Parts: sequence; structure tokens; C-alpha cells
Amino acid sequence: MTADSGSLHDEETDRETAATDPTTDDESVLSVRNLEKRYGRGDDAVEAVTDLTFDVEPGTVVGLLGPNGAGKTTTIKMLLGLIIPTAGSVEVAGIDVHENLSQGYNSISAVLEGARNVYWRLTVKQNVRFFASLSGIDPNDRASYHTELLDLFDLTEKADTAVRELSRGQKQKVSLACTFARETDVVVLDEPTLGLDVESGLNLRQELNRIVDEYGTTVILSSHDMDVIEDLCDRVIIMEDGEIVADDSVSNLLGVFNQQCYEITVDGDLQEATRRRLRTEYEVEEFDGQYESTRFRARVADDGIYNLMQSLQSAGVTVDTIETVRPDLEEVFLEVTNARHATRPAEVPTR
Repeated sequence: MTADSGSLHDEETDRETAATDPTTDDESVLSVRNLEKRYGRGDDAVEAVTDLTFDVEPGTVVGLLGPNGAGKTTTIKMLLGLIIPTAGSVEVAGIDVHENLSQGYNSISAVLEGARNVYWRLTVKQNVRFFASLSGIDPNDRASYHTELLDLFDLTEKADTAVRELSRGQKQKVSLACTFARETDVVVLDEPTLGLDVESGLNLRQELNRIVDEYGTTVILSSHDMDVIEDLCDRVIIMEDGEIVADDSVSNLLGVFNQQCYEITVDGDLQEATRRRLRTEYEVEEFDGQYESTRFRARVADDGIYNLMQSLQSAGVTVDTIETVRPDLEEVFLEVTNARHATRPAEVPTR
């Protein structure tokens, strides 16, 4: 990461193109090859991560999603050199993290969930200067950049305040500022908004968006908050049972559904016979009766909405409103992970 204003990205689509176009001229800043982690031996061995291979181009933000036990935490710790893999390699800016630990630590940094990432007795500014020095940076040479970081994370007025006196949200911002102060090639953020109230979480997302756009930082972001992933990431890797089950841009993943979802409100209550018919002919979610109307969602392919309207009209039902419902990443995540256990596999985007 650099503080050069020339690295500023003018278009959000530039980052997404770099994230998904395998023909991009930029070399990968992060290269993971056949990464595996196995605990135990013989019949008692547990495969935590199996044969992970992916590349990340400079300046992209990649989301890492998966249910509990999917292998995300193990993967993150192997990327950081904190866990030695059973097989495979991790290279950051051409440096093998596990063969060159000292160089590796200077090429990738992180804010880990559940960890005290900064020194609470030091002030905000002292923490930023200290963590910058860990990468061999003279803090005096980067004073203006550190001032920019504090401003981006809305910490300027707290610069001389001890971290222990700050709110939880402010402490998290200090951790992030210190991580970006190290100016590593890759930054890993593990649940950066966990435990924050709604307002603090939203503010933090906005500030992360600003700094990523401003400095073109390469970020690996793990979170259970789908809004955070959808808002910040160009590309998403979904893991389950230690394997990658989907890897694509956010826009492509949101297109995983080959059916359009509509929310329909009709006048009055629907008769049970009509409900049964709709469930039989269409993919209909639960009916919700409110006051003098009934609301439900239906997934239909292409122009199937017209057939649905005809079905309602033939049953003597008056349609009040029809609204298109945009799918979100939570639906995609459930679709992708459930597809592995279904008899009919879904078409899952992969790069």
C-alpha cells in the first residue's frame, strides 16, 4: 500500500474488473497454491482446509465467507504465517510467507477478531507511529500520511488520548489505522465490525470504503455481516468444509439466481385452494396477511410473472402492488452452500 495520491481509483468498476478479469496485466499480489491444513494422523485426521488455490490482484477487496467450521480462520492464519500449512504455499508480493517469515510479516498485516490489536496505555498517535515502525518505517517520514489516516477514521480529535479511554468502536478504528499505517502489500480484516452498534458499524464501513478507494489497498475481508461484504468487496470467495465452493465478483454472484423474485400484495385474504395452486406452480414463500391484504414473494423465470398474474386473475384475486426484490449476498450464500447438500446441484459461479 502506498500513500501516493496517484493511486486513487476514480471508478468503482476498475476494482471489480481487476478482481475478476484473469487477463489483467497486473501480477497477483497474493498467490495461494494448493493450501492444506490437516490436524492429527491416520483415521483421526481432520482436514481443516483442502487444496485452496486462488490469486488476488493489487487494489482489490476480496470477501471470505463461510459457515462456522468452514476453515476461514485457519485459512487467514495460514495467510498471515501464524499457522504452518500441511501442504501448499502462500506468496505475498512474490515472498513465500512461510519460508521467509520476517519478510512475510512485513508484507501482510491484520486486524484479528477477538484480539487486542493495539496498546491501550499508549495514545492513538503513539500506537500508529509504533506499528508503522514495525515495518521499518520512520514515523517522522510518514507524519502527513498518519495524519490522513487519523482523519479518514475520524480519530483526529482523539490523537493524544489513551486508547483505554475510547469507546469500543473507536478502539476498532485505532486498530485499523495502525494496520494501514504499516503500509503492507495486503491487509487482512477479520470481522472488523463485530460487536459494534449499528451506527458505529455503518460509520466504520464508510471509512473503510474511503481508505480503500483512496489508497487502492488490497484487502482480504472476513465477516458474517453480509452487508459489509456486499458494500466493500469486489469479489467473494465462499468456503465450506475447508474447500472453495464459489469464487466470483459480487455482481456475478448476485446473478446466481436464474429466476426473478417479486413481492406481490393482493387485496383481501387468499383462499387455501389458491394458495395451494400457487405453491404447486411457482416457488412461493410464506404468505403474510396484514389488515385487509395478503403479501407474498414468488420466484419466476423470465416472463413467468405474466403467467402468475393470469393465475391470480383467474382466481378472482385483485393485485394491489408488484415490486421486484433484488437478491442479496445472504441469499446467494445460502443457495451456494445448500446446493452442495441438495440432490440437484445449483449452477455456482467460479473463476
